[in-house]
Amino acid sequence: MSKQRLESLLQNKLTNNEKIFVPYIMAGDGGLGALKEQVLFLESCGVSAIELGIPFSDPVADGPVIQEAGIRSLKAGTTLKGVLDTLKSFINERNVPIILMTYINPIFNYGVEAFANDCKASGVSGIIIPDVPFEEEAFLLNPLNSNDIAFIRLASLTSTQERLEKIAKQSEGFLYAVSVTGTTGKRAEHQDRVYQYLSKLKKQSNVPVLAGFGISNANQAQKMNEVCDGVIVGSAIVDLLHQKKYTDIKTFIESSIVNESPQR
Repeated sequence: MSKQRLESLLQNKLTNNEKIFVPYIMAGDGGLGALKEQVLFLESCGVSAIELGIPFSDPVADGPVIQEAGIRSLKAGTTLKGVLDTLKSFINERNVPIILMTYINPIFNYGVEAFANDCKASGVSGIIIPDVPFEEEAFLLNPLNSNDIAFIRLASLTSTQERLEKIAKQSEGFLYAVSVTGTTGKRAEHQDRVYQYLSKLKKQSNVPVLAGFGISNANQAQKMNEVCDGVIVGSAIVDLLHQKKYTDIKTFIESSIVNESPQR
């Protein structure tokens, strides 16, 4: 699925008065044999895309729930190649866009060109790499562009306004707006400045702006949705999936994507 197709699908959600919901799950948590079932279940719940984490030994952006999922996945023998091969095995059975979230070391070990080629062959629509700063991303762009894969940038609360404007202008697929300082994980609430930051990003970006990190319930998602285009939810979904609470996941997603406007 091309990055243009990804952007078109996300825009269609917004046009249809729905908010975008992207769950994060850890590939191989429960074994790679469970990945197809997990992806197809989330697709049936109406998610806009799925962010699929690759387990890594030093996950600097991940909080405890996702770190534990990564450890379980690594113990089950999950590799980057194994994830891509598994995705390729059911490429024709899914319609939901897949966004890989990985750190740069596994990509270097794989080979940047080979990684981009295999992502395309596996039907991956976009890539998120949290430990590659905006200023150092150039070496990735040609391989990803030639395979029509979106390089999804992250915007941080601590960045200068000038830097945020540059990131917003270059963004593909969607702009990942990190809504906390620190790692992923549940938060009781978000500070008021987060909503101001999201509102400003929304005005600067040519692609949908999604808030991620620290969103652990539908009420928080709905509040974020008032100032941006949707949310990315990781730790809460990973935890519920690990506990096999599928009904709770479905309710969370359905409650989050409804746009509570008079038009509905």
